[in-house]
Amino acid sequence: MANDFSAQWREIREDALAAVERVGRSGWLILGQEVEAFERELADWWGVAHAVGVASGMDALEIALRCAGAGPGERVLTTPLTAFATTLAILRVGAQPVWCDVDSSGSLDLERAAAVLRADPGIRFLMPVHLYGHPLDPAALAEIQRACGVTVIEDCAQSAGARREGLPTGTVGLAAGLSLYPTKNLGAMGDGGVLLTADADLAQRARRLRNYGQGARYEHLEEGLNSRLDELHAAILRSAMLPRLDAWVTRRREIAELYVHGLRPLAGRLEPLLATGGTSANHLFAVEVVGGDPQRFRAGLEARGIAAGRHYPLLCPEQPAISGRGQVCDPLENARRIARREVSLPIHPQLSDADAERVIAACLEAAQ
Repeated sequence: MANDFSAQWREIREDALAAVERVGRSGWLILGQEVEAFERELADWWGVAHAVGVASGMDALEIALRCAGAGPGERVLTTPLTAFATTLAILRVGAQPVWCDVDSSGSLDLERAAAVLRADPGIRFLMPVHLYGHPLDPAALAEIQRACGVTVIEDCAQSAGARREGLPTGTVGLAAGLSLYPTKNLGAMGDGGVLLTADADLAQRARRLRNYGQGARYEHLEEGLNSRLDELHAAILRSAMLPRLDAWVTRRREIAELYVHGLRPLAGRLEPLLATGGTSANHLFAVEVVGGDPQRFRAGLEARGIAAGRHYPLLCPEQPAISGRGQVCDPLENARRIARREVSLPIHPQLSDADAERVIAACLEAAQ
């Protein structure tokens, strides 16, 4: 029940095969009309001026940081509780990550982040993550950007479809990175990512950087990457995935509401990590196992046929790959607690009400 890609394929098959046929007949496989059309259509759907298709969400963040001027000697304030790709993007541009704590929902604590930035004006970049698909407060984020003079690059890997104060995520900062990994709300049939921005010059440079830094063919103006969204992925995304995205996000919201209601008898033992405001994209449905063993709870679910996950049991500064690097600003008490206790329940658009009720029943039994 974690992600039912077979059920998804049954839903999208005809449109996806038509997209494959269209690309095959065109004879053009890399950076052609399908990518351009998908970029326009996604930008319109998201409500931004420019979308730049790249090879992964991590590449989108790295390219955004490079375009913003982050590099060796710079530091980027971010969250310790997220996929390691966020930290890797910072490292790949030669900058150093700085971590401060999250709030009780698992999202970056923006008050704490503002305090860190005021105390250390040498930190010029902020990379918040809209974790679990929950939108951060755009007014608070904009005030940090203004008052602290930092450049904000938003990690929207999980937040396609989230809104707060009438705004989609990814529209406060200079740019944002979106992941198209198959499990995401808008997922490709393979890897992919998108850089989102309102800045035309930044978008133009991002398109150059994704393609070896070429200004014209075989004219390399800067050191770029090989990070191109394929025509085939773009065609399937625009024909089979994007037209269904609103309905899929709505379905995720319905499942989340079923969980919230159904798990109320476990209050004090199993606490959903919900958005602090706005409308979540509900990419994940994370719960905190309070006063119990999350591993035992997860095993209890799996014994009842429910595939549960962990996001994220090891904080970014604790990863062996980064030993001795970066800067931790505080004890990270909330982040450590959530990492230790979190379990993710199944949530995806193909999940039926009956499936969700099975999950709830399993939770009620496993949490005893």
